[in-house]
Amino acid sequence: MSHYTQAPQPGPQQPYGGPGQYATGNPARNGLGTAALVLGIIGTITGLIPFLFWLGCILGLLALVLGLLGRGRAKRHEATNKGSATAGAVLGLVAMIVGVGVGVVTVRAVDDAVDEINKATENTAPKDASPGNKGGAGAKGAGEATAKKGESLAAGDTSVYDDDVKVTVSAATSFSPGEFAIGHTAGNKAYRVTIVIENGGKKKFDANLVGADARAGKDGVTAEQIFDDKAGSGFTGTILPGKKATVQYAFDAPADAKSLTVEVTPGISYNPSHWELTL
Repeated sequence: MSHYTQAPQPGPQQPYGGPGQYATGNPARNGLGTAALVLGIIGTITGLIPFLFWLGCILGLLALVLGLLGRGRAKRHEATNKGSATAGAVLGLVAMIVGVGVGVVTVRAVDDAVDEINKATENTAPKDASPGNKGGAGAKGAGEATAKKGESLAAGDTSVYDDDVKVTVSAATSFSPGEFAIGHTAGNKAYRVTIVIENGGKKKFDANLVGADARAGKDGVTAEQIFDDKAGSGFTGTILPGKKATVQYAFDAPADAKSLTVEVTPGISYNPSHWELTL
């Protein structure tokens, strides 16, 4: 009797390859899902930052699109990270919603800030003169005229601001600087003007920021301010409602100058006013 040995039969083939591979041998394409998750997280965080909300919306949109594409791959068995793709798509939608919400709040806040600045500017702008106010006549009474935009006031006129701060500049008179005066040039002439600031409003007025400058003659050369023991100290302190402050300024002008233009700015948020004085 003959004996034979039966050859071993091959076992059933495995339908899948190694980890992360399908029967075709192609690796899982998980890149879209991973990118969606990362962009979704970054977009949500960025959307919470004012002025960067737009970037959060863009990143959120990308995350949503990539997440949906990643889910499609997972359904076709081309990817194994369906959960990451889904989370990325959800976070992308959240980032877009957060970005839009923060954007609306930011725009409103900026608009409110601009409105407040505009109101502050309007309240510190000189009032335009109405007919009859020029030269000190009219409803405001003598000496309370305000110039139209682009025009200058005359000596003794008053520039009235919307917050009822009033600035008056007197006529220019000859002035003899002291021996130790600063700002006077030999051969030039010195002139003194009196500036009065009245606080007609309801709040305290900070006089420390009042500025006064001058230009002389038809050429408008700078008239240097003269400092000595009689003039040039400037405004200081606070002016209470209903009170006034008076300061004398002296300016150095060429000997042949026939006019002196004085510019007074009550503060940083105030527009300057101008007086055209005859020498």
